[in-house]
Amino acid sequence: MIGLIAHTQKPGAASVVKTIVAELHARHVPFLMERATAALIQEQSPLNEEMLAEKVDLLLVMGGDGSILRAMHHSGPYLRPIFGLNIGSLGFLTCLPAQEYQRALECIIDQEYILSHRSLVELKINDRFHGLALNDIVISRGERSQLIRLSVTIDGTPLTEYHADGLIIATPTGSTAYSLAAGGPVMMPESKTLLITPICPHVFSNRSMVINDKSNLTIEAPGDQQIFISLDGREPRLMEAQERLSITTSEKTLPLAMLPDTSFPQILRQKLKWTGSNL
Repeated sequence: MIGLIAHTQKPGAASVVKTIVAELHARHVPFLMERATAALIQEQSPLNEEMLAEKVDLLLVMGGDGSILRAMHHSGPYLRPIFGLNIGSLGFLTCLPAQEYQRALECIIDQEYILSHRSLVELKINDRFHGLALNDIVISRGERSQLIRLSVTIDGTPLTEYHADGLIIATPTGSTAYSLAAGGPVMMPESKTLLITPICPHVFSNRSMVINDKSNLTIEAPGDQQIFISLDGREPRLMEAQERLSITTSEKTLPLAMLPDTSFPQILRQKLKWTGSNL
């Protein structure tokens, strides 16, 4: 059973959904739709993302990387394989552009795709909060124009106290997101690593750091500071005084569908316009 989720605000999303639904009907392939996606083409569905994920074997997400992140976060405990159909520009996580919907459906129906099990980073705050992120956890100053101080410990050993606009803890998948913009390296998706990337650090020697994904990070904010925490760019949470952040790699993974004839270096060349030099 296929579940359909679309970014309803994307230009052309209704047309893509209507085309996909017609094609699935023509091929007699069973499917379900999330309620907002169904409403986009004047149909009805009682299912939200979590209810949909519970009932299906695979989610066909029509949008961009943000749509895939939203689908994952709204799926609750049901981390189904996600096949991304790109309606947009960049899309590191999507398989194919929307124009190639027929090829996408053939790959799904014939199961001609491979699953890349992407690591998730897990956040616990004083046993009062628990969350997962596919790309990154960002600890930042929010709207204030003032550096924040963050003390970082790795496996019980103090690393340093960062004076910066913030700190990004990224997975290999998230290495091509905010961390990349902040000067971090690109990691292969299967790398067993985590990235610690400071945002505009005051000390030049505070560079992005690659650590083992088995490491346990502890982050504290000394003194009275206003600091915000966001998972995958979602609604920020205010970090309260004396709170301690514990960050590890989760035992759970997100199965992300990939085409067997597409490698990560190919995706980098295409998305980042790495065409070489004619010097």
